Amino acid sequence: MNWLKNFVTPKIKAFMGAIQSSENLWTKCPACEKMLYTKELAENLFICNHCAHHFKIPSKLLCDFLFDNETYENIPLVGVTDDPLKFRDSKKYTERLKDARQKTSKTDAASIASGKIGGKPAVLFIMDFAFMGGSMGLAVGKSFAKAIDLAIKNNAAFLSFTASGGARMQEGMFSLMQMPATIASLCFLKEKKLPFINVFTNPTTGGVLASFATLGDIHIAEPNALIGFAGARVIKQTIKQDLPQGFQRSEFLKSHGMIDIISNRKDLKQTIAKLLQYTL
Repeated sequence: MNWLKNFVTPKIKAFMGAIQSSENLWTKCPACEKMLYTKELAENLFICNHCAHHFKIPSKLLCDFLFDNETYENIPLVGVTDDPLKFRDSKKYTERLKDARQKTSKTDAASIASGKIGGKPAVLFIMDFAFMGGSMGLAVGKSFAKAIDLAIKNNAAFLSFTASGGARMQEGMFSLMQMPATIASLCFLKEKKLPFINVFTNPTTGGVLASFATLGDIHIAEPNALIGFAGARVIKQTIKQDLPQGFQRSEFLKSHGMIDIISNRKDLKQTIAKLLQYTL
C-alpha cells in the first residue's frame, strides 16, 4: 500500500499534469480545424490567424484592448441571494454556482468596467458565456441596471457585449423578470440622451436577445456571430418551413437591417471611438 501511495500515485499525477499542460499549449479552431498556439491566439485577441474565426475573449483582455492606455476601473456586481428558489435538478443550484465561480474566478456571468475610449467616457457591461452559458439571472439583471446608473452619473456612453444562452432557468420567474427590468433601466439612459451601443458576440440568444440586446441605438456584431431567440430546429418545427441558409448569423441580419455594423475585433476600438465622437 505504501509503495502504491508513495511512488505510483505521484508518478501518475505528474504524468497526467504534463498531458494537461501540453494540451493547454494548443487550441483547435472549430471553424478551420487548424491547431493554434494558445499564447499566440491570445496575442491575436483570440482570432484565428488562418480563417479569422472569433473565439470568446476574456473580459479583462477585451477591456485592456478597448480602454485608452489600458486604464479603467472594475466595478463589482450587485450582490443577490444565490438560490432564491432552492432549486435542484441533477445537482443543487448552489453547487452549479460554486463550480462556475471556481472555473471563471467570477461571481456571476457579467463584468462592469468604466474608463475612456478614444477620449470619451464609457461604461462597459460584458457578459461571460463561460459562466453558466452567460445566462441572465438576478445578479446579471441588477448589475446591468447598476452599470446604466454609473453611465448616467458619469455622463458616459453605455456599451454592452452580449454572449448568452438566455434566462437562467434555476431562478425561474426571478430570471424572467430581468427582461422587463433591463428594458426599464434603459429608459433612464435614453432620458439623458446618452448612447447605448450593443455588441453582439457569439452566441446571443434567448431572453437577452429578446430584451435589452436589441434596443441599442447602434448594433455592432462580430463576424459570423449566432444571434437569435430560439434554435433553428425549433423554429423550423414551429413554422413548418425551410429556413434561409445562415439566417441567424451576423451577415444575414445585417443584410436585413437588424445589425448596423459588422466589425472584426481588431477594428472594434477604432469603430467604437469613432461612434462616440458622433454621439457624445
